[in-house]
This record gives sequence, structure tokens and C-alpha cells, in this order.
Amino acid sequence: MEKITESPSKYRHLETMPVDALLRNINTEDQSVPLAVEKALPDIEALVQAIVPKMRDGGRLFYIGAGTSGRLGILDASEIPPTYGAPPGWVVGLIAGGDSAIRKAVEGAEDSHTQAWEDLQAHQIDRQDVVIGIAASGTTPYVVHGLRACRERGITTGCITCNPGAPVIAESDFPVLVVTGPEFVTGSTRMKAGTAQKLVLNMISSTVMIQLGRVQDNKMVDMQLSNSKLVDRGTKMVMQATGQDYDVAQGLLLKHGSVREAVDAFFKK
Repeated sequence: MEKITESPSKYRHLETMPVDALLRNINTEDQSVPLAVEKALPDIEALVQAIVPKMRDGGRLFYIGAGTSGRLGILDASEIPPTYGAPPGWVVGLIAGGDSAIRKAVEGAEDSHTQAWEDLQAHQIDRQDVVIGIAASGTTPYVVHGLRACRERGITTGCITCNPGAPVIAESDFPVLVVTGPEFVTGSTRMKAGTAQKLVLNMISSTVMIQLGRVQDNKMVDMQLSNSKLVDRGTKMVMQATGQDYDVAQGLLLKHGSVREAVDAFFKK
């Protein structure tokens, strides 16, 4: 299988380029990524449409990946509870090599044919759940075999990859292919491919949470009030919804613990 993500960069002798040229050329390459994602919108929609009813009925969403791809999945999963007030185990990111691999590569972890399924089993995965494999190359054994194990057991699978014909596509019920082409630094898929994966993950998780009622109008009404910035943001949301002044709105927010609960309580009194 030809890996477009491993194709030689269009640029030569990067070490001789001045800083302004390096930045300009990287930016030029980056601008192509949203256009590549746009071409995948129908497939992203199909994946979201498969996820929503599963999660509405009590299922969960899992991401599995290695290296940059695994870290991006963990990043997306970790942002769901504070942003949408969702239970911590509702969206789960798993990386080859375990949590220590988030900061430091674990040698050989991504080559395991069994570890992904073992990692998923630790979460008592079942047919209610959906598993998305994230792999720029689409060949990572941890991801390919993890998805295969899921499909063999009737668990819905999807993937996000950047190479046509990648093995992860064959193991996915709902594959998402975003062809970003050669990287600025040859083979450095943390660049355009990683950006594409982040964009797609944003789209999937945000759309799923909206569909599950975690957003009202355009507001994160269930966000966790974990710092002063978010308390201030929530207070202003309550002000806008109720017409009360800042102090009253903040009192309601802190008493009830979320924008949704504060506004509901105000109009029920």
C-alpha cells in the first residue's frame, strides 16, 4: 500500500530556508487541510449518525490510537466532561503504551496485535459502544487489530485516517478518510495529518454532544465551573437568559451548579 503521508515533501533543503519562508510554506500547506476535511463531510456525518443513538441509549465512545493520533484522542476525550458536563467515562481515549505514552513514547507499544482489545476490555466494552481508530498512516497494528477485534464481536467501528486503502478502513463500519498529502517535513504526520485528525475529532464530539442535548442555543449550559473564568462565563449566560444583574445571576449559578440548572430554577420559582 502506498502511503501518501510518507511521500517526499514538496519542499527541499529545509535547513537552508530562512524563518519567514519556513513559516509561510508551513502555513500554505496547513491551508489545504480544511479543504481535505470538507471532502470527508459525508463520511463524518455517517459516523456521527451511528454514534448518537448508541450514546443516547447508554453507550460510550472510545478512541484508540498510538503516538500523536492517540494523544489527540485523549485530548478530545478529556475535554468532554469540563466542556459539556458529561460523565468522565462517556468518551474515553486510549493510547498504545498506556498513560505513560501520553508524554513519552513507549517502544514497540503500537506494534501490539492484542493490547488495544485488552485496553478496551478493561472498560467492559460491549455492543452498545462505538470505537474509533485514529491512525494517520492507517496501518498501526494497535489500531488495526483493535478495530478488528471489535468488529468480530459486533461492536460498531469507525476510523480517521489519511491514506487511501489503509487497513483501518477495511476494519471500520464508518471510515473517515482525509487525504492531506505529503507533509512539509517528510513523514511528520503530527503536522497536516494531525491537524486534520484534530479537526475531525472536534467535529465528531461537538456534533454528538449537541445532538445529545448538551448545548442550548449556542451555549455550553452544562460546563463544569472549574475556574473563575468559567464561573464568569456561566454568570453572563445566566444574566442573558434571566435578565438578572451579575451578582444575582452568579448567586443562582453557584447555588445550582450549572447554567442549565440555574436558569431552570429561576423560571420555576
